[in-house]
Amino acid sequence: MDGLLYPISLLVVVLIAFFFYRNNSFKLLLLTLAVGVYIIYSHETGNTVTNLKNEAVQSIDKSAGSFSKSHGAEGYNENKIKETVK
Repeated sequence: MDGLLYPISLLVVVLIAFFFYRNNSFKLLLLTLAVGVYIIYSHETGNTVTNLKNEAVQSIDKSAGSFSKSHGAEGYNENKIKETVK
């Protein structure tokens, strides 16, 4: 994050967590702390949920491609379907 955005976002998370603590809303307090941990983690490592999603989609795409090649179903073939139906 650029400039003051990172410390300000952490300060906002801490303030919101404090207000949830004062109002005995422990579930929302834990959720707010989890968001704070995610902000710190993504800032320090550079790993984000978007990167994780993209890696999962690419992995599934590779698996699906190799599955179709190994089972002889590389695409839709209209003539092959017509022969099977006759």
